[in-house]
Amino acid sequence: MASSAPNKLRISTKIYNGIIAVADKHLIPEKLRPLWNHSAGPKTVFFWAPCVKWGLVIAGLGDLARPADTLSIPQCGALAATGIIWARYSLVIIPKNWGLFSVNVFVGGVQCVQLFRAFMHQQEQKKLTTDPS
Repeated sequence: MASSAPNKLRISTKIYNGIIAVADKHLIPEKLRPLWNHSAGPKTVFFWAPCVKWGLVIAGLGDLARPADTLSIPQCGALAATGIIWARYSLVIIPKNWGLFSVNVFVGGVQCVQLFRAFMHQQEQKKLTTDPS
Protein backbone atom coordinates (compact mmCIF):
# COMPACT_ATOMS: atom_id res chain seq x y z
CA MET A 1 0.00 0.00 0.00
CA ALA A 2 1.56 3.30 -1.10
CA SER A 3 1.67 6.34 1.16
CA SER A 4 -0.12 9.55 0.23
CA ALA A 5 2.79 11.68 1.48
CA PRO A 6 4.40 12.01 -1.97
CA ASN A 7 1.09 13.29 -3.38
CA LYS A 8 0.78 15.87 -0.59
CA LEU A 9 4.35 16.94 -1.24
CA ARG A 10 3.62 17.35 -4.95
CA ILE A 11 0.53 19.44 -4.23
CA SER A 12 2.34 21.75 -1.82
CA THR A 13 5.23 22.07 -4.29
CA LYS A 14 2.81 23.01 -7.06
CA ILE A 15 1.16 25.62 -4.83
CA TYR A 16 4.55 27.03 -3.83
CA ASN A 17 5.76 27.13 -7.43
CA GLY A 18 2.54 28.87 -8.46
CA ILE A 19 2.96 31.54 -5.79
CA ILE A 20 6.60 32.07 -6.80
CA ALA A 21 5.65 32.33 -10.48
CA VAL A 22 3.08 35.05 -9.70
CA ALA A 23 5.57 36.91 -7.50
CA ASP A 24 8.24 36.63 -10.21
CA LYS A 25 5.99 38.27 -12.79
CA HIS A 26 4.10 40.88 -10.82
CA LEU A 27 5.33 41.59 -7.32
CA ILE A 28 9.09 41.87 -7.39
CA PRO A 29 10.53 45.26 -8.47
CA GLU A 30 13.45 45.18 -10.88
CA LYS A 31 15.89 46.52 -8.26
CA LEU A 32 15.16 43.57 -5.93
CA ARG A 33 15.51 40.87 -8.59
CA PRO A 34 19.16 40.01 -7.72
CA LEU A 35 18.18 39.41 -4.07
CA TRP A 36 15.02 37.54 -5.08
CA ASN A 37 16.89 35.23 -7.47
CA HIS A 38 19.96 34.75 -5.24
CA SER A 39 20.81 31.16 -4.33
CA ALA A 40 20.19 32.07 -0.65
CA GLY A 41 17.30 34.43 -1.39
CA PRO A 42 13.63 34.40 -0.32
CA LYS A 43 12.79 31.59 -2.73
CA THR A 44 14.85 29.16 -0.63
CA VAL A 45 14.98 27.72 2.86
CA PHE A 46 18.42 29.31 3.16
CA PHE A 47 16.65 32.64 3.60
CA TRP A 48 13.68 31.65 5.76
CA ALA A 49 15.51 29.49 8.32
CA PRO A 50 17.69 32.38 9.54
CA CYS A 51 14.65 34.68 9.58
CA VAL A 52 12.84 32.31 11.92
CA LYS A 53 15.96 31.81 14.02
CA TRP A 54 15.97 35.52 14.93
CA GLY A 55 13.25 34.47 17.38
CA LEU A 56 15.99 32.85 19.49
CA VAL A 57 17.90 36.12 19.54
CA ILE A 58 14.79 38.06 20.57
CA ALA A 59 14.03 35.52 23.32
CA GLY A 60 17.64 35.71 24.55
CA LEU A 61 17.51 39.49 24.65
CA GLY A 62 14.26 39.26 26.59
CA ASP A 63 15.95 36.92 29.05
CA LEU A 64 18.52 39.59 29.86
CA ALA A 65 15.86 41.05 32.16
CA ARG A 66 15.45 37.74 34.02
CA PRO A 67 17.19 37.21 37.34
CA ALA A 68 20.45 35.30 36.88
CA ASP A 69 19.34 32.55 39.29
CA THR A 70 16.59 31.50 36.87
CA LEU A 71 18.92 30.98 33.91
CA SER A 72 19.63 27.45 32.75
CA ILE A 73 23.36 27.00 32.27
CA PRO A 74 23.02 23.84 30.14
CA GLN A 75 20.47 25.57 27.89
CA CYS A 76 22.55 28.73 27.53
CA GLY A 77 25.66 26.63 26.91
CA ALA A 78 23.96 24.56 24.25
CA LEU A 79 22.60 27.63 22.47
CA ALA A 80 25.96 29.42 22.66
CA ALA A 81 27.78 26.39 21.24
CA THR A 82 25.16 25.97 18.53
CA GLY A 83 25.44 29.62 17.55
CA ILE A 84 29.22 29.49 17.33
CA ILE A 85 29.32 26.19 15.43
CA TRP A 86 26.62 27.20 12.93
CA ALA A 87 28.21 30.63 12.41
CA ARG A 88 31.35 28.85 11.26
CA TYR A 89 29.40 26.34 9.17
CA SER A 90 27.43 29.08 7.40
CA LEU A 91 30.67 30.39 5.90
CA VAL A 92 31.85 26.96 4.75
CA ILE A 93 28.72 25.90 2.87
CA ILE A 94 28.02 26.93 -0.71
CA PRO A 95 26.42 29.38 -1.15
CA LYS A 96 27.85 31.30 1.79
CA ASN A 97 24.86 32.27 3.86
CA TRP A 98 25.52 35.64 5.49
CA GLY A 99 22.01 35.77 6.96
CA LEU A 100 22.62 32.48 8.75
CA PHE A 101 26.04 33.71 9.85
CA SER A 102 24.71 36.93 11.35
CA VAL A 103 21.85 35.30 13.26
CA ASN A 104 24.17 32.66 14.69
CA VAL A 105 26.73 35.24 15.78
CA PHE A 106 23.94 36.99 17.67
CA VAL A 107 22.59 33.74 19.14
CA GLY A 108 26.07 32.78 20.33
CA GLY A 109 26.82 36.26 21.64
CA VAL A 110 23.60 36.68 23.58
CA GLN A 111 23.93 33.24 25.12
CA CYS A 112 27.57 33.85 26.07
CA VAL A 113 26.39 36.95 27.93
CA GLN A 114 23.76 34.82 29.67
CA LEU A 115 26.36 32.20 30.57
CA PHE A 116 28.58 34.90 32.05
CA ARG A 117 25.67 36.24 34.10
CA ALA A 118 24.79 32.77 35.38
CA PHE A 119 28.45 31.99 36.17
CA MET A 120 28.92 35.26 38.07
CA HIS A 121 25.74 34.57 40.03
CA GLN A 122 26.98 31.09 40.98
CA GLN A 123 30.34 32.52 42.08
CA GLU A 124 28.56 35.11 44.17
CA GLN A 125 26.41 32.43 45.80
CA LYS A 126 29.47 30.29 46.58
CA LYS A 127 31.19 33.28 48.12
CA LEU A 128 28.13 34.01 50.29
CA THR A 129 27.90 30.40 51.54
CA THR A 130 31.61 30.08 52.33
CA ASP A 131 32.10 33.55 53.85
CA PRO A 132 30.87 33.40 57.47
CA SER A 133 30.74 37.17 57.97
